[in-house]
Amino acid sequence: MKAVTLNGAWKFGECGSVERYPVTVPGTVLSGLLDNGKIEDPFYRDNEYQTRELFWKDYEFIRKFEVEEKLLSEEKILLVCEGLDTLADVYINDTKVLAADNMHRTWKVPVKSVLVRGTNRIRIKFGSVLKFIENYPYRENREIRYVPCGAMKGNELIRKAHSMFGWDWGPQLIDAGIFRDIYLEAYSGAKLDDVHIRQEHEAERVWLDVQTKLDGAAEDGARIRVSVEGEINTEIPADGDGRVRLLLEHPKKWWPNGYGEQNLYTVTVELLAEDGSVRDVVKKRIGIRTLTISQDKDQWGQEFAFIVNGVKIFTKGGNYIPEDCCYTRITKERQEYLVRSCVRANFNCLRVWGGGYYPNDVFYDLCDEYGLIVWQDLMYACNVYDVTDAFAENIRQETLDNVRRLRHHACLGLWCGNNEIESAWDHWGDFQKETPYLRADYVKQFEQILPHAVREADPDTFYWPSSPSSGGCFDEPDSEDRGDTHYWDVWHGQKPFSDYRKYFFRFCSEFGFQSFPSYKTVESFTEEEDRNIFSKVMESHQKNDAANGKMLYYLSENFRYPKDFKSLLYVTQILQAMAIKSGVEHWRRNRGRCMGTLYWQVNDNWPVASWASIDYFGRWKALHYAAKHFYAQTAASICLEGEMAGVYLENETMRGQQYEAKLVLKTLDLEVLDCVEKKGTVKELSSELLIEKDYGELLKVRDKEEVFLEAVVTLSDGTVLKETEIFVPYKYLKLKKPQVKATVTEEKDEYRIHLCADTFVPFLELDFADADAVFGDNYLMLTEKKETVVTLKKEDITQGSFADAEDLKKRLVCRSVTDTY
Repeated sequence: MKAVTLNGAWKFGECGSVERYPVTVPGTVLSGLLDNGKIEDPFYRDNEYQTRELFWKDYEFIRKFEVEEKLLSEEKILLVCEGLDTLADVYINDTKVLAADNMHRTWKVPVKSVLVRGTNRIRIKFGSVLKFIENYPYRENREIRYVPCGAMKGNELIRKAHSMFGWDWGPQLIDAGIFRDIYLEAYSGAKLDDVHIRQEHEAERVWLDVQTKLDGAAEDGARIRVSVEGEINTEIPADGDGRVRLLLEHPKKWWPNGYGEQNLYTVTVELLAEDGSVRDVVKKRIGIRTLTISQDKDQWGQEFAFIVNGVKIFTKGGNYIPEDCCYTRITKERQEYLVRSCVRANFNCLRVWGGGYYPNDVFYDLCDEYGLIVWQDLMYACNVYDVTDAFAENIRQETLDNVRRLRHHACLGLWCGNNEIESAWDHWGDFQKETPYLRADYVKQFEQILPHAVREADPDTFYWPSSPSSGGCFDEPDSEDRGDTHYWDVWHGQKPFSDYRKYFFRFCSEFGFQSFPSYKTVESFTEEEDRNIFSKVMESHQKNDAANGKMLYYLSENFRYPKDFKSLLYVTQILQAMAIKSGVEHWRRNRGRCMGTLYWQVNDNWPVASWASIDYFGRWKALHYAAKHFYAQTAASICLEGEMAGVYLENETMRGQQYEAKLVLKTLDLEVLDCVEKKGTVKELSSELLIEKDYGELLKVRDKEEVFLEAVVTLSDGTVLKETEIFVPYKYLKLKKPQVKATVTEEKDEYRIHLCADTFVPFLELDFADADAVFGDNYLMLTEKKETVVTLKKEDITQGSFADAEDLKKRLVCRSVTDTY
């Protein structure tokens, strides 16, 4: 088989205009206009709105390419388009060969009859999706009125990433273009059309069942050879759809992050001619593992737990959205940085949310390599759909395309039909205004068409109809006792952080709390006069109605009013970290009843106030640093109910953990008033209460505003876990202005920042005004007079550089709570 790339240099422009600009494909209208300096940065100030208006126009992309006689001699030549966004009419030599209408599909069309030897011309016209929506021919009883928060009306009518039309964290930047590879594929006789690898586990050995499907008739004597790592191999005649079984004795298994190694095997499938020459080859990298969802019944109802290689794990992670509004800027380097950041924060799972797009193969390769289970939504979110016959066939093929592309990945944990739509039809007020015909369409789409397509292509991976759900059929989709749950009363309901402790969800797949990004990120899209959270520009970078007010409400409950804009941004990040930490710690303490938390959300697609723990520029917020602790395989926590304190150890390792624990009551001047100690062992994969103490009597003679609690848990391997808690909100603590002393030493590959203070310092932030870095730890609690050391690896300095340790010390900026008022 031969492939001729059509990536590279194209020209594009508005249809009907003579102006054409160069664009590098993969490329889009946004990337092309930006690269040619024809528009200003759409993220800057409120440029989003004028940029959005550009997509009422149609655009076309054009290039010439050469075809040799040798290529034309092949029996079949296909044009393969892996990403056309979205309404695309494709012409080759002025003959229309394709009308595409789904950015989530891979389009393949025969084009041999329209190609000529020598120079050929391809033109792709991208029609305006806004005009398509405006003129959509609704069927009787099926006009849709519902519009998701922050989105544009009608985004559900076209198979395009919903979040391109805006969301409650993202801009309305629609885009159009060729966002993935485009090429010609030529062959004679047969080629490998599909390879499906299934696994059968028998104790310490695994059968690989490799099913192959050919496109075209193979030559006499042709064979299919399947090999694993180039060693174990088997051949069969290529006389139609084939099946090869290979036995792996004592294979090395794939485990999620924290439970074992991410062992991977390459399976190579070759179509061989009679003389042994290779006519076609497909390679798949797999992990040897079992991975599904357990829904065993128990005393609380029915569990919902990932079970990997027979081990029920506690799922720790977050929700992933597209990393940019311009998808061609989502590079492997950015993807790897994000995946590594998740692993460094002790994630073992990412949920690919259904309102975006199906990431490229690189994303899943990285999740395979780093051990992140992928909860994969199909691309539907918070919407009502008119399921015409054409729409039904379109989404069925979209599902087959993506399931076949991704099913072999070790990281693939489950397929989920949609985000929040079953729950919406169950009780969201605006959904109840839609017609019963559209409600019936929901059942047809998500409980018939899509699960049948998933099972056709991938019968081995667990399918879940919606998130949240209890299993479908509108049967209590928000139940606390089975399935997964989204919980938003902390934030949308303005409930206190302690409200998390009222609920014992089986799996909490969405919950979140907003914060502003760092001041450096705000600088990227504002002028000085914009830097007030209620300015027009700041509000245009806040897509959730009333969110600024919610942040101020929670701030008023917990902290003193910040003295300036920078302090306000910082305090919102502290609040965000406190909120999510409260929920995760509670659910981890109840491991067995709750078996997973995925917070909303990990990342941003532009610089914005949002629920993300890592902002658009890759800067870790306080939440992401906090996740490194509350998602650790062994994590300590303090549960404070009134004046009763309990110290817990969450042990998510596969072995028992010996510990020495202390619960200490200290003054803000770091004087020890009381100490309780205990030794013991916490068994594997469990959570246990270590120490419990009622401080009622002690607090009768000590002012609650002048003390804090510290738990110190030392494990047998020397790991020291520390947690703090207070009896009153931080706004009431009689905190002293600290004199934080910082010195810096330099090693070959890292800097070491030595910190000490003579008073309790909560949430000490380390940063640079003119550089970016990921510190070994941040937003620290300084709780003793002896030195605290934070490492900064040189490879983690992501922007800027330092001449030496002294230069770093001069530029280091420290801030804590008392600096904000």
